[in-house]
Amino acid sequence: MYKAKVNITLRKSILDPKGKAAHHALQNLGLNNVEDVRIGKFVEMNIAAGSKEEAYELAETACTQLLANEVMEDYQIDIE
Repeated sequence: MYKAKVNITLRKSILDPKGKAAHHALQNLGLNNVEDVRIGKFVEMNIAAGSKEEAYELAETACTQLLANEVMEDYQIDIE
């Protein structure tokens, strides 16, 4: 059994209104050293696979077919 940890973020070229709102709120709280905020998604999956490579391929398929919009989002997969 492998655990896939997937971080999905908007591409840098895509505006992030949630990140902008969070950044503004943090500045209102006096946290002026925070220069930028980007908000994304975190997904954990338990994958039954014969190898780490197979688990990675299954997680990548899940990302490309459902979890991430490849036009607007990037994703990073870590397998444990």
